Amino acid sequence: MLYLIGLGLNEKGISKQGLGAIKKCKKVYLENYTVEFPYSLKELEKAIGKKIESADRNFVESMNELLEEAKKHDIALLVYGSPLTATTHISLIEEAKKKKIKYEIIYNASVLDAVAETGLQLYKFGKIASIPNFQADSFIEIIKQNLSIGAHSLILADIGLEFKDALDRLERAAKKERINAKKLIVCSMLGTDNSKIYYKEFSELKKIKIKAPYCIIIPGKLHFMEEEFLKLIWS
Repeated sequence: MLYLIGLGLNEKGISKQGLGAIKKCKKVYLENYTVEFPYSLKELEKAIGKKIESADRNFVESMNELLEEAKKHDIALLVYGSPLTATTHISLIEEAKKKKIKYEIIYNASVLDAVAETGLQLYKFGKIASIPNFQADSFIEIIKQNLSIGAHSLILADIGLEFKDALDRLERAAKKERINAKKLIVCSMLGTDNSKIYYKEFSELKKIKIKAPYCIIIPGKLHFMEEEFLKLIWS
């Protein structure tokens, strides 16, 4: 049996259902390549009471070793946030189904839920954009599409990308494409005790030390309630 288990947003966020599944597993892997964790591996091991093996992109995407183990034993793959937000994990489930390997998906909270704390209405978000850890500005096209229909843009940062670099690239791309993005929302370490949310201009955000994991939001057309909440709570 393969268990694909969402960890939620902090080291204590794993569900009772997830912990129950882990107790049955011979091996527990942690997918380590889609996000910078706001806690250490040791802290997570202490929370779940079991030894964890780190799983890199090659191990998960090649799938063979993981699925072969799941044929014989109960195996868990832990994923930060919710388990199926990355396409790799969908592919893993698809391959397990082809090989007739039993699996169970145990869901949890993710950044897609947590950004509601900003006061923005979730149904007003458009496509999600990602800033990669290499020079490419294709993310700006997604932002333009979202803004054209008044939708908010959630921008995720690739693992290892410093906030100041992500902000500089976003500012340059926005100026080049003449996108009017005066004030941004930045969320850092959502769902943890160190969670921070800012609603500020580029120049102000450059002065703030933002810890990973973080995300950036370019607001679309704001409802008066959204605008009121942003100004009252986060400005």
